[in-house]
Amino acid sequence: MFTLTERLSISASTTDTFATIDLGSYVDVGDRQALQVHSVDFIFQGTAPGDDLVSDIGNGHEVSVQVTDLNRGGLVFADDRSLVASARLAVDGQGGLYNEFDLYPDNYGKGSDDGRYVVNDQLYITGFSTNVTSGQAINVTIRVNASIVSLTAKDFMAIAIQSTAADN
Repeated sequence: MFTLTERLSISASTTDTFATIDLGSYVDVGDRQALQVHSVDFIFQGTAPGDDLVSDIGNGHEVSVQVTDLNRGGLVFADDRSLVASARLAVDGQGGLYNEFDLYPDNYGKGSDDGRYVVNDQLYITGFSTNVTSGQAINVTIRVNASIVSLTAKDFMAIAIQSTAADN
């Protein structure tokens, strides 16, 4: 197992922010290799690593982040088949931080057969905040724990078809 890491820096209020994790080195169609995602963690930080996150978001606001295996161009509902992981951090009116019920952290199990298989060449990250204090940013680090697996031709095709069907 290894970890893929990407940081998303959200610097504008009510605007989607995007990033990608390139999987081209891990997914190989010819060899039927897929990326097996075991877990996804989200780490929320302010403009600088030690900054107060509440002052960068502001009271009464929230930040949402999602990882998908298809480019949806924005946040998706939880029933979207392309959704790999999702997190939401809310700040109440008194400055308290809350993690709303969501897929966070996403843990697909510890067995060798447990996980979310990805056969696409990228993971797409979308972030959205209802507020970002002027001149500040909300940084979200996404840590994807994964491994490379070889699938049977039947399994690889089933996942590829499901991924294509999810695109429609």
